[in-house]
Amino acid sequence: MLPELDDLNRPYWTGGAEDKLIMLRDRNTGLLVHPPEVLEGDAGDYAPEPVSGKGVVFSYTVNHQAYRPEVPVPYVIAIVELNEQRHLRLPTNIVNCPIEDVHIGMRVRVLFEQHGEIFVPLFEPDD
Repeated sequence: MLPELDDLNRPYWTGGAEDKLIMLRDRNTGLLVHPPEVLEGDAGDYAPEPVSGKGVVFSYTVNHQAYRPEVPVPYVIAIVELNEQRHLRLPTNIVNCPIEDVHIGMRVRVLFEQHGEIFVPLFEPDD
């Protein structure tokens, strides 16, 4: 399922058009935040900022269940921690890599899969 775009999440989901992974930085704390949404009671002042798109596999699992016929199994579902900030983690898929080669601590880089105006960030090995 693709997200519904709004003013806050648009930079994240459309940055791939320029081959950029864009996160929100809280101007008050200096921290990058993800997901790109404001929680109730949050008074953060956020600004979009491109990041390197590089990180490491923090955790992963291999999915063997075909939930959607257009998505062939098996595939890797991972949590990638970005280099810019400890604990800044994105749920994603690892692609362009044999499943048996995926491991915790593996260095990865972003690439994008386009769906109309939305660019889904995926990650591949960064040799």
